[in-house]
Amino acid sequence: MLIPVLEAFAEEAAAIGLEVNWDKTKVQALGTHQLDTETLDVYGHQVAVVDEFVYLCALTHSSVLSCYDIHDRSGLTCSAMQKSDNCIWKSWLSLGTKLKLNNICILPIMVYRSECWVLSKADARKIDALRKILDIRWYHHVSNREVRCMMEQPPLTAIIQKRRLMLFGHLARMDETADARRILTGVHQSDWSRPVGRPYTSWMATLKSDLSLHNLTFEHAIELALDKSLWRLLVASRATH
Repeated sequence: MLIPVLEAFAEEAAAIGLEVNWDKTKVQALGTHQLDTETLDVYGHQVAVVDEFVYLCALTHSSVLSCYDIHDRSGLTCSAMQKSDNCIWKSWLSLGTKLKLNNICILPIMVYRSECWVLSKADARKIDALRKILDIRWYHHVSNREVRCMMEQPPLTAIIQKRRLMLFGHLARMDETADARRILTGVHQSDWSRPVGRPYTSWMATLKSDLSLHNLTFEHAIELALDKSLWRLLVASRATH
């Protein structure tokens, strides 16, 4: 089924003078529908079928679980911290300056695309990078809560929750005919059935959990989000908790 689609894509590209780079072309099946082959033969070119694909610096796994992207962002964050270890984190700079540098240079690396994540409790425990600034090691037996109190910083999970709610507000204000808006408010077809087994926590379920902290239902939140200023104020009220 995919091969005719790729061939049609190549033909349409050729019609306007473009050529598909088959060496860089990858195929990825998302969710439970996985392909039973490692390559596809398209016009004599072998197109790889991959489990992971990086697009716009964000990693997407075929399982659509967030933990793979979270692990990748954590690695990039740790690498950035280590490269600036001697010149910043172990330097004579004040704690306030180090914290500002962390928020400007390090935090954006970690939370990139985090508004799309579905965080598990195990994931949430792994994404706190404040310990390095204070040079706190595992054998010091200092909890993440104590570290945040020392730094007067909100939990990273609260920052991610704020970003998720801001994304929701942006989607809610879209035109009702926009695909992203229709997906947000769409309902399952009558003939749809859930696969066997315990389902993974979805982004929508995580969002509704966020809204419950504000004592909001999904429908009421859609109405409030239409007022951009009001929605920003409401989201900010939880960002530091």
